[in-house]
Amino acid sequence: MALTHDPGRVLILGAGPTGLGAAHRFQQLGFDNFRLLEAATSAGGLATSVVDEQGFTWDLGGHVQFSHYSYYDDVLEAALGDEWLWHERESWVWIKGRFVPYPFQNNIHRLDPEDMELALRGLERAAAVRPTTAAAHFGAWIQTTFGEGIAQLFLYPYNFKVWGVPPERMGVTWMGERVAVPDLERIRRNIAEGRDDVSWGPNHRFRFPKRGGTGAIWRRVAALIPPTHLLFDHRMARVDAAGRAVTLANGRTMRYDTLITSAPLDLLAESCEGLPADTRRAARALVHSSVHIVGVGLKGPMPAELGRKCWMYYPEDHNPYYRVTVFSNYSPANVPDPESHFSLMAEVCESPYKPVDESSLRDWVLAAMRKDGLIGADADVVSFWHRRVQHGYPTPFLGRDAVLDHLIPALARRRIHSRGRFGGWKYEVANQDHSFMQGVELADRLLDGKPETTYFDPVRANSGVFLRK
Repeated sequence: MALTHDPGRVLILGAGPTGLGAAHRFQQLGFDNFRLLEAATSAGGLATSVVDEQGFTWDLGGHVQFSHYSYYDDVLEAALGDEWLWHERESWVWIKGRFVPYPFQNNIHRLDPEDMELALRGLERAAAVRPTTAAAHFGAWIQTTFGEGIAQLFLYPYNFKVWGVPPERMGVTWMGERVAVPDLERIRRNIAEGRDDVSWGPNHRFRFPKRGGTGAIWRRVAALIPPTHLLFDHRMARVDAAGRAVTLANGRTMRYDTLITSAPLDLLAESCEGLPADTRRAARALVHSSVHIVGVGLKGPMPAELGRKCWMYYPEDHNPYYRVTVFSNYSPANVPDPESHFSLMAEVCESPYKPVDESSLRDWVLAAMRKDGLIGADADVVSFWHRRVQHGYPTPFLGRDAVLDHLIPALARRRIHSRGRFGGWKYEVANQDHSFMQGVELADRLLDGKPETTYFDPVRANSGVFLRK
């Protein structure tokens, strides 16, 4: 096809989903004047996987594959073919010594009578007094949407554990399909019938690679791109915005006409020479949390109650983790011998509001897992794997949209286009499918002038309107 725009020499920083999405689309459209640079020795970025010395596979977080885009589905099919396992989601909340199906608010019949009554009364009061103006912050939105009971029991403590930021310091434009709003009549029916209600959400059915973890997906997608376009072990040191050049850690300088980057936006701005002072100040206002990924590999039988579970949420203080994934349930190849081993993967948030003592993390995690019934008192722990991810979650802090409304156009005026989980800093479109399609749509805009939707209109992107794109 004839291209209507010529972006010149294109450099792409980062071989995670966003960079690979742009590179794949460039190649598909017949544009070959691009190079993709990746600091690591293989593709994946935050969606990579690691095999530890004992033969357990671990992801950098609880990743699963579900999609809003048929284009994305087609690429994954081309990359992995039939090497997938499909799962019906079983996600749960562990609270006060019992499992409650997710979404929590739809399943309060599982609580003890006193807590169920507290949650229901709060929901009823919230439904009776709907505010006429938008909530000032996420904490207020929780209170006015769910009521005091569910706020106290689950949503306040859990959201602080996962974000590491008080809900009062978070905005309200990011939730979309991330948070199920309550349907009071449905909840009452669930209580009357004692019925579990678990089908909500876009990921109620998901797939996972048969082997290699999530990282296998992105290694295989990278293999669809001619290797002459890929430069691994090439870490960006600084960007000269005025001279349009990237200097690498090995001393090499590469010039560009257009730069696409999925590097964390705050780090990009710090390393980018020639940006105005107000743009640098705006980047310093960005807020993020770090995540400790803790893999626990065990020998022996899995507790029967974990047999079909995918992941569990933990709002209480006695455990450090906000989520635990039964990772061996995703694929038997995630453990060295599925007949005799299983694996649990925990995630622990760290932030200035929520410091983590790494020296005590192992003991705390294992003690909490025993208390929570995830492992037995005499469990044979044969592997304990730990990785701290500095940029874990891009926090939707109060004022985020105003900061991005300054940063993204300021960079674009210098032909620097920042997209992806941390390149775009929009959690509401930060899944792997979103991130990949941000790269695809940016390539379409640069070559043909087509509008980008995923990054600039998250509500529409998450509506499913592009599923058949």
